[in-house]
Amino acid sequence: MVNKKDTAIGIEEKMKVHLKGKLHRAFSVLLFNEKGETLIQKRAGSKYHSGGLWTNTCCSHPRPKENLGQAAKRRLKEEMGIETDLKEIFSFIYKAKLGNLVEYEFDHVFLGRFQGNPKPDKKEVEDWQWIKPADLGADIKKNPQKYTPWFKIIFNKVKKEIKI
Repeated sequence: MVNKKDTAIGIEEKMKVHLKGKLHRAFSVLLFNEKGETLIQKRAGSKYHSGGLWTNTCCSHPRPKENLGQAAKRRLKEEMGIETDLKEIFSFIYKAKLGNLVEYEFDHVFLGRFQGNPKPDKKEVEDWQWIKPADLGADIKKNPQKYTPWFKIIFNKVKKEIKI
């Protein structure tokens, strides 16, 4: 768990944090290929929240005392079977009610480049696709319910940050 300045203030079990809506540290990864497309994933339906929704390439929480950059690279490999360099570009706080859970995260966003196809863990990822940012933006506008709350925020911020 963290405060609004991203200073660690304690450790709590993940489900308890989400049930109580406590602010905690997270990271989100967004990869682009040489065509300028972004890699998105559809979360496995069995996930404890937001199952079956489309989201950024990878997202998770660091382990206690784990470096954020290392955590993002570790989880990208575990979830999508991808190893690549990542660079943090911004962070933000958001809060979203997801059924009986609350996502209240200090989210650090990382970008990277990757060519090829991922090898996702089927327990984590139901589907994936490379998509042009313009097409993604149009679909988010038309079908916002198909996307995770944090990804819609990230996509809008990334569009401004890197002018896609």
